[in-house]
Amino acid sequence: MKGNRLQVAALAVALLVPALGGQCLAAGKVHKLGLSLAITGPTSDAGNPYAKGVEDYFRLVNDTDMLGEDTIDCMIRDDQYNNDITKRNFEDFLSEDIIFFLGYSTGSTLALKKDFEEEGIAVMPASFHAGNTADSNYVFLPIASYSAQLVGLGEYLAAAHREGVPKVALFVHPSVFGRGPVEDLQKAIKAGLKLDIVEVVEHGKDLDNTAMLKRLMSKGVQYVLTHTVQSPVASMLKDASGLGLAATSFGEPGKLTFLGCHYTGGNDLVALAGDAAENFNWVTSYIVTNEPGPGATAQLQLAERYGRDDKAANSHNYANGMMVAQVVTELIKRAKAGGGDVTREAMHRELLAMNGDRAFSPGTTVGPVTFSATDKAGVDTLQLYVVKDGLFHSSGQPFTPVYTDKIK
Repeated sequence: MKGNRLQVAALAVALLVPALGGQCLAAGKVHKLGLSLAITGPTSDAGNPYAKGVEDYFRLVNDTDMLGEDTIDCMIRDDQYNNDITKRNFEDFLSEDIIFFLGYSTGSTLALKKDFEEEGIAVMPASFHAGNTADSNYVFLPIASYSAQLVGLGEYLAAAHREGVPKVALFVHPSVFGRGPVEDLQKAIKAGLKLDIVEVVEHGKDLDNTAMLKRLMSKGVQYVLTHTVQSPVASMLKDASGLGLAATSFGEPGKLTFLGCHYTGGNDLVALAGDAAENFNWVTSYIVTNEPGPGATAQLQLAERYGRDDKAANSHNYANGMMVAQVVTELIKRAKAGGGDVTREAMHRELLAMNGDRAFSPGTTVGPVTFSATDKAGVDTLQLYVVKDGLFHSSGQPFTPVYTDKIK
């Protein structure tokens, strides 16, 4: 991605057609978008494949004339997970008259929320923090929020636990991203969810989790709910396995069962943790490529078409980027079908109308994408996956957490 800026579509030019009268006919319109994310630096293990998914799908749109003569020009810039760089990128994109912004981090989305309102531009970040949508008319989450994911994991383990109220620890990223859903899980417990949170751990740079794991065991913790990125989870799983503390079956007495939200899992976790990832429970709204289906086939074919390696092709974060590009493309299609110009206002209007019989099924998710003025999370359903023989396999059917509605 030369210069950390990727032009997905060439600028449309006028085509001189040798017809009667030598008329000059204009090519289709160029719809400009901006994406700022961590291609390098912290969380680039998620941002890099995400960027590739966005880039490749928009290339497909242009290469196959999906929008007729119209094309998409998505400018992609690396912000290294730095809010100040994100803000500069966003301002540069505005000078290019973008009609939609694809953001990334929790911190930058919160920091720019007022700017989005002032500019009247719809935003879809890679952060699923529920607080992104609070008091905002323009921020839309692609899938269920981190809070819904953590609560969903809590509901699952509460139902599957054999006796009494399960004792859990939370292992979260030391940032707004990590802390965000903790309070909502606590609200769900007050509303009746049968869990006992024994400790909340914000992991640091120390990769030796031995003391922490032994402490949790001494407090009777049975389950560890993780909400961070893959690397610290992989380190913890390997340490737990080395100490003989990792459960070999769900809720095994005297051992720790590990569960995690979207950014903790996926094939990269297995690559990092190896055999220690076995029996890890993970929840997301995205499909996985090792389970055959139309969405998996489409994802793998897209990656192959544009020369991506197996790691990127099978990443749930490649699917994540692909999916937001699918949604944006669908919005442009619908705005065009409405007969008016494809503007910021039109994109926002089509987002709010994406519900009921106008729900969108991209194939990369386990449920349909729906939005409205009161629903800013696209895919409400979650799928639980469990690592068996080194691969994530779905467990049960997609579900919608019950307590998320009870704590609003």
